[in-house]
Amino acid sequence: MNKWLETIASDLSNLLSYRVIPAAIILVAGVLIIRTVTKITTAALGKTKLEKAAHSLILSVLRTALYIVLALTIAGKLGVDVTSIVALASVLTLALSLALQNILANVIGGFTILSTQPFHSGDFVEIAGQSGTVREINMSYTKLTTGDNKMISIPNSAVVAAQIVNYSVTGTRRIEIAVSASYDAPTQKVIDALVLAGTHDNALLDPAPFAAVSSYGDSAINYVLRIWVKTENYWDINFAVNKKIKDIFDEQDIQMTYPHLNVHLDK
Repeated sequence: MNKWLETIASDLSNLLSYRVIPAAIILVAGVLIIRTVTKITTAALGKTKLEKAAHSLILSVLRTALYIVLALTIAGKLGVDVTSIVALASVLTLALSLALQNILANVIGGFTILSTQPFHSGDFVEIAGQSGTVREINMSYTKLTTGDNKMISIPNSAVVAAQIVNYSVTGTRRIEIAVSASYDAPTQKVIDALVLAGTHDNALLDPAPFAAVSSYGDSAINYVLRIWVKTENYWDINFAVNKKIKDIFDEQDIQMTYPHLNVHLDK
């Protein structure tokens, strides 16, 4: 009986000495290393131009990978067959990938958006036929707020595959207004009136407002007015100039025409 107890005590001592204690030391050291690596990575990401959502993704993936490596290392130290665990994990990962392929496609798309940065939060964009201001870029959806305050959520996989038009990236936009005027109105008079209408307080002077004849229609001459503005002023100036054109045309007796038919009766 005493020998049996001595054998058990010896086995426990060996287990503690060669497996449990080293495994515990590895666990403590591993957790400290993971925290240190996470802090260093967080500081490094803070110096990049990546979106905040990308920071969270990278840190989550990094922590998960490090903890998996730590768990496998501890399991191997305790005498667990790590090979079988890895094989089982591979099968489960494949099954989950097939079941959640749409979700994974969106996550990969989100990471692509955050790393390539075709737009940022606050930019006015057009994506897959939808236009609005980017409010949020998460790992599944890109969310836009439209001009009438609707929230549109577009799957990231669709965003990556679509043509993206970013109206905010350069900081300026061009307003282009098409106007028609009577053939009776001198062309230079109409052009000067359009330039005067385009001279808005918040419009850019370089390049300056520009107007010209664009084409000749059946019952009117077609003109175009182009104004460069800061992106945030686009709609306010657009609406203001459209109104101002009509007011100036009325003041200068310039007739805006519309499709009409002249009938001549011979007696």
